[in-house]
Amino acid sequence: MSFTYKPKKKKRARTHGFLARMKSSTGRNVIKRRMRKGRRKLSV
Repeated sequence: MSFTYKPKKKKRARTHGFLARMKSSTGRNVIKRRMRKGRRKLSV
């Protein structure tokens, strides 16, 4: 049996990181929403 999730920090950051979020308008909305909510961590 093999496990599905094999975590990699670089891939995680590239897909869900701050710069990846800032690239698209929807991603910017995500950051804005999280800032409004008062999240300590906005993204990876």
